[in-house]
Amino acid sequence: MAIMDHPERLTATEARAGATPHVTRYVLAISLVLLVVAFAALLMIWA
Repeated sequence: MAIMDHPERLTATEARAGATPHVTRYVLAISLVLLVVAFAALLMIWA
């Protein structure tokens, strides 16, 4: 194994190696809202 005397330092953007769009938060929010609506509908149907 090679011993590294000076490890390479990367910025946060370089370490991510790509764009970070904020699509994930929208998918999570929409999925959560749809889940709550689905459970509310089931509750109304079976209660």
